[in-house]
Amino acid sequence: MEKPDLIVNIIVTLLAILSLLPLAWLITNSLKTSADIYKMPPDILPKSLYLDNYKELFNNQPALRWTFNSFFVSFVTTGLSVIFSSAAAYAFAKLTFKGKNFLFTLFIGSLMIPKETFIVPLFKIVVAFNWVDTYQSLIIPNLAACFGVFMLKSFFESIPDSIRESAKLDGANELTIFWKLMLPIAKPGIGALFILNFVTFWNDYLWQLLMARSKEMNTLTVGVAGLMQEINPNMGLKVAGAAVAALPMIVIFILFQKYFTKGIAAGAVKE
Repeated sequence: MEKPDLIVNIIVTLLAILSLLPLAWLITNSLKTSADIYKMPPDILPKSLYLDNYKELFNNQPALRWTFNSFFVSFVTTGLSVIFSSAAAYAFAKLTFKGKNFLFTLFIGSLMIPKETFIVPLFKIVVAFNWVDTYQSLIIPNLAACFGVFMLKSFFESIPDSIRESAKLDGANELTIFWKLMLPIAKPGIGALFILNFVTFWNDYLWQLLMARSKEMNTLTVGVAGLMQEINPNMGLKVAGAAVAALPMIVIFILFQKYFTKGIAAGAVKE
């Protein structure tokens, strides 16, 4: 390894370690008593593992239900949005139809509009459908996301048209070509989109806060935020809740990091 590469690797490694320090501090504090958390100077590592914070979180709070709600909403919303985004991206990349460029421009333009600007009319629509405090309200409005279409369009464009034409000569219809040929080839991009969407929907605090009226319908993000607002001197409980809300994201990234890395690298190069 050349010296400049060694220096760059050392710098990147140090920055990676620094970026992990807040997470490590969060987890270690979740294993301390409230008194130890407020202690000055603080202990870097807990003197003993204090698990009562997690016991209180899952015994005295519906944390398991919050966790289920978060996983259910995030997985269902992510899965459906990836399917819809893939189909739309394939249509824009490979099919020919009237107004294609104009429609795609509208899709791109919608990315520039913050969700907060239309959250009030969207809320009124959900209320009119009587969906408040239901899974439909947490899932369906988030399916109309255009980022995935923009991201996956370049992946489908990089696939040679000869593959699609050969499949058509063999008698395959458009749905078969999309499902059995195009999707497997675009798997790296789909994996990267899955991670990005899952993290986005998991952390969609504002919309989940508006839609979840009962404590049982809260997601983990909203439920943990509610602990922060309660008049409760147990800071360890609140830190444990924050740790539980953060750990699933780490697990998801570890499981899908191969697809995420390949997807980002493939998307940066267009053949």
